[in-house]
Amino acid sequence: MELTHFEKSGVNECKLTVTINAEEFENAMAAAFKKNAKKYQVPGFRKGKAPRSFVEKYYGKSAFYQDAVNESYGDAYEWAVAQAGIEPVDNAAIDLLSCSDDGYSFTATVTVKPEVAVKDYKGIKAEKTIRSVDEKEVDAEVDRYRDRSSRMIDVEGRPAQLGDEAHIDFEGFKDGVPFEGGKGEHYPLTLGSGSFIPGFEEQIVGHNIGDEFDVNVTFPDDYQEESLKGAPALFKCKLHELKYKEVPAADDDLAKDVSDFDTLDELRADIRKHLQEHADAEANNEVESQIIDGIIAGMTAEVPECMIKNRSEEMARDFERRLQQSGLDLKSYLMYTGGDEKTWKEGFRVNAERQVKVRLALEKIAEIEKLEPTDEEFDEEYKKIAESYKMPVDQVKTIIAKRDLGEDLRVEKAMKFVRDNAVITEKAPEEKAEKEEKAEKKPAKKPAAKKAAKKEEPKAEEAPAEEKKEEEKPAPKKSGKGKSPAKEKAE
Repeated sequence: MELTHFEKSGVNECKLTVTINAEEFENAMAAAFKKNAKKYQVPGFRKGKAPRSFVEKYYGKSAFYQDAVNESYGDAYEWAVAQAGIEPVDNAAIDLLSCSDDGYSFTATVTVKPEVAVKDYKGIKAEKTIRSVDEKEVDAEVDRYRDRSSRMIDVEGRPAQLGDEAHIDFEGFKDGVPFEGGKGEHYPLTLGSGSFIPGFEEQIVGHNIGDEFDVNVTFPDDYQEESLKGAPALFKCKLHELKYKEVPAADDDLAKDVSDFDTLDELRADIRKHLQEHADAEANNEVESQIIDGIIAGMTAEVPECMIKNRSEEMARDFERRLQQSGLDLKSYLMYTGGDEKTWKEGFRVNAERQVKVRLALEKIAEIEKLEPTDEEFDEEYKKIAESYKMPVDQVKTIIAKRDLGEDLRVEKAMKFVRDNAVITEKAPEEKAEKEEKAEKKPAKKPAAKKAAKKEEPKAEEAPAEEKKEEEKPAPKKSGKGKSPAKEKAE
């Protein structure tokens, strides 16, 4: 095979012309015949049993061309990419130029990794908020344990009061006529929860089990049902049951019930430890986010749109897989969240672009600083992956090439290098809040001239929370391959 022509056909785009000679094409046709012989029927032979020479006489030698091209073009393309010294980042557009017994040739037009320049990645400034967990947070967590261990007890001998769970029948009327959605039977309502129209729950207070009574309310002016906005209504109600929540005391017995600890002090110490670990992790994540902002600010590159699009689609697929693992499909998720698929997908774009940019920048930093993983680091990473997926290490090595793993490890080392060289200033939470308050009070600069309104970015809420947590991860490496040139020609 031969790379007969190579040119840069555009920004981040290259075009290769590859020729496969007669001998190589003959070998490909022999392999294609061996692989696909069963589909050929020749009179006088059982299907798939006719020698190649007979098949060629019956169907014509060109019958093997498409299978042979499909059999061999992939390796030829990969070889040409290596010869050209380029790094594709998307699938190539393949065009078959010619094909005969003398061989074939094709062009591959492919988007390649962009040229990247980085600066000022040493000494990036970041602020770290140092926060200590206070006892109120520990108290709140203990109260959550108490609430989860509580039980509902039937009320006897007294009327309803705030905090009770009242089981009621109700039917709503507007101008003496029942309205849709205004009826319920044995509905459990926690009094004081604010679940119903303002004033409704308070009018149940003081009634006893078995009482039938009226509740008069006025719907809010911003009520979702247009016909009921600001309208007075009457609800006929009946109280069937009353229950109250019995919450256990915060003592050693609670600790024994909800944990492996024998005392409340031990439980509180463990809660405090985990809350502090969470606070420290949040502080570190904030620092890393600031460092990544600095890395991106110091990089220059014309990032191909396909890299952002591909990463965004990968993130969407990953999220959808996690939905399926939790027993939920995308359609149901969108129904529950009130979104649509297009907006949901667009919600990944901002994070995808950020991940792609930081990956490109870190790869360049690793190149400049000559950062290479050691054999021990390779072994440790393979071991981690094997443990994560519960697979033998040797099997993992057959799935993840050392070259690909090496690129990921170089990116990790580059991130550590930048972090180790950053200038991190520790701040107390009060200082951070004061700084943010000053920033909010500072008047915005008046623009020199009126500008057109900027198109609104997708709201952060549209991107799933799980994806937000992964925002600071550089995008994984993605290589590009081409579609079959024979298929391209057919299309």
